[in-house]
Amino acid sequence: MNIVGVIPARYASTRFPGKPLVMINGKTMIQRVYEQAVLCSALSKVVVATDHDSIEKHVIAFGGHVIMTSETHRSGTERCQEVMERFAAEGVYYDGVINIQGDEPFLNPQQIVEVADCLQQPGTTIATLIKKINSREELDNPNVVKAIINQKGKALYFSRSPIPYVRGKTAEKWLDNTVFFKHVGIYGYLSEVLKKLVSLPVSPLESAESLEQLRWLENGFQIQTQITAFESASIDTPADLLKITNNR
Repeated sequence: MNIVGVIPARYASTRFPGKPLVMINGKTMIQRVYEQAVLCSALSKVVVATDHDSIEKHVIAFGGHVIMTSETHRSGTERCQEVMERFAAEGVYYDGVINIQGDEPFLNPQQIVEVADCLQQPGTTIATLIKKINSREELDNPNVVKAIINQKGKALYFSRSPIPYVRGKTAEKWLDNTVFFKHVGIYGYLSEVLKKLVSLPVSPLESAESLEQLRWLENGFQIQTQITAFESASIDTPADLLKITNNR
């Protein structure tokens, strides 16, 4: 399968403006993500999709591929689709797309391989990663999205709340009695399906939880998950950056 890796990089983050250009041990966040992504042999090409000329200039300066996209996109998924439309206009087509989070500077390339392998399973149209939760801090944190899957690994639901509810046990005992998974926000899509996803209207569950993948589930699309052993840490705020860099 011919797969392109797209790294959405929006400048105007509400909680951390200019986040892609923040320096981390001598390199910007976006450069670190890009350099990790290009190590992945599962990708035919890696491109940064941005809405800001300073990010575009920086990516070009360190030798990366970049495409300027609209400022009006509501999600990285929409930004990925614009990249695919740009490629198609040039007569370049890819079977699949992997949406690589631009705020995970210590991304392990093996995670991209895992998503790519998952996407190439028969019948899979959307793929993503999940990881076992081992701490109450993660379980209770609404910024850590929880995932429920069926016996075939297909997603049933995603939530910011701890799910499932463990009846008859105190919250402190939940992790001792049930396996909980967190969602690792890297997606793979078949190109033909990505086009359909961005045409869907915002759904009630998506609005309630502020999770775009719920829109896909509500509209009947299946999301195949793959359990990963690799830890992933996103940087949403300056405090997150300080915490991650202090632990390195």
